[in-house]
Amino acid sequence: MALRSMLASDWVLEIDASTNATAPQWTPVRGLSSFSESSDDNTEDDATNDAPGWGSDVITQRKWKIEAEGKRKRDTKASTYTPDAGQEFIRKAARKVGFEADVHVRWYRRDGSPDASEGWAQVSEFEKGGETTDLEPFNFTLLGQGAPLEIANPVTVPPAGAAAASTANGGK
Repeated sequence: MALRSMLASDWVLEIDASTNATAPQWTPVRGLSSFSESSDDNTEDDATNDAPGWGSDVITQRKWKIEAEGKRKRDTKASTYTPDAGQEFIRKAARKVGFEADVHVRWYRRDGSPDASEGWAQVSEFEKGGETTDLEPFNFTLLGQGAPLEIANPVTVPPAGAAAASTANGGK
């Protein structure tokens, strides 16, 4: 079997834009050029005299976060300014605090890999702007609220009676 490297550009990030908790309305955050999921682990020293000279650590808490950046996008076919719905949802959530700032998100690979998760997060550090000659960038951090849930990849398991969401155009 030949092994091939996986493309980092295959990640998809979607937010639940619904107001009804029983029927998610998954909306892609388009225009991403960078996506990174990581965890921050709190460890405590668990060393005892039973293993002289050797230490031991225990992870007592994990936190996850997603850092993303891209170029701000808008619908060029609309007669009035219409931002990308996913980007706009994130931008608005970044202005809220407390429980009002919670967003339901899911992220997965469009290549069908089993890497797929969903969870609740708060938007932190939404930044926009740039130099005169730049395409306007944006970046944000999603701070996980509790454990993320591993899910079936939506690309390989479409909803009942529907085809998998098309992301073949790379979110452009």
